[in-house]
Order: sequence, then C-alpha cells, then structure tokens
Amino acid sequence: MFDDLKEKVRSLAEPVVSAEGMELIHVECIKMHMRWIIRLYLDKEDGVTLDDCTAVSNQLGDIFDINDLVNGPYTLEVSSPGFDRPISRDQDFIKYRGSKVSIKTNLKIEGVRNFHGQLIDFIEENGCKIVVVEVSGKRYRIPKAEITKANLADIE
Repeated sequence: MFDDLKEKVRSLAEPVVSAEGMELIHVECIKMHMRWIIRLYLDKEDGVTLDDCTAVSNQLGDIFDINDLVNGPYTLEVSSPGFDRPISRDQDFIKYRGSKVSIKTNLKIEGVRNFHGQLIDFIEENGCKIVVVEVSGKRYRIPKAEITKANLADIE
C-alpha cells in the first residue's frame, strides 16, 4: 500500500516539480494515527528556496485533493534535501559513488542492518540492483530492494 501511494504521489508530483525547474528526488509516505504525512524532497542546481517549496506545495495540494490521493486527512511537507540528502533512485546511487552514506536494511546482511561508510558502487547483476558499501575496510553488497532508508552522511 505504501509503495502504491508513493508511486501515485511521484506520478502526480513530477510534472509539477519539473515545470518549476526542479527535480523530485525522494518521496516518503508515513501513516500516522489519524492522518498521512506526505514528504517530498526537491532539488535544483542553485538550491531550493522557501518560495520554491511553497509554489510546489500549493499546486500539489490542489492536485492531490482533486485526485483523492488519500482517504482522509494528510499533511504535505515539501523541502530541500539538506546535508543528509535521502538517496533512493538508481541515478542517486550512481551520482554519489565515493560519498559517505548511512543505509538501513529490512534484513541483516552478514549480520548487519545499519551501514555507515562509503558508497563504492551501484551495479546490476542477474536483474538485481546491488549497492556496494565499504565500512571499516569491509565491503558489503546490499540488494537495493532490501534498503529501507539511505542518506548521504557526514561520518568521521
């Protein structure tokens, strides 16, 4: 259900965001007790401003309401990604190779569920997308499908 909602949000939001000269880099949909939280992270070459976020939010609020996006109340949050930018799209994993990242997975991989290290590579093998991360000199191969959250990080 969450993935279906995220895809619906993305398909409705991307044309609006693109028309405003920005890129939709991440969508989060969180079910709270009485309402949904829908978070969109935008980026553009010279940085996203508060006015950019407001313009997109105003347009999308109407579009989401017209398309009956969720059953019940929701809160729409539109922001820039910040220094701990979420990375979720294939092109993000490719673009940020060599960067420090924090990754959380559904299942333990070699006994680990939280990875804090350097993003080494993003590859496709036998139809499976793999994120390669180096943590303290050890390389882990993480199936992208198992990643629940990935962010750029400032790791010392």
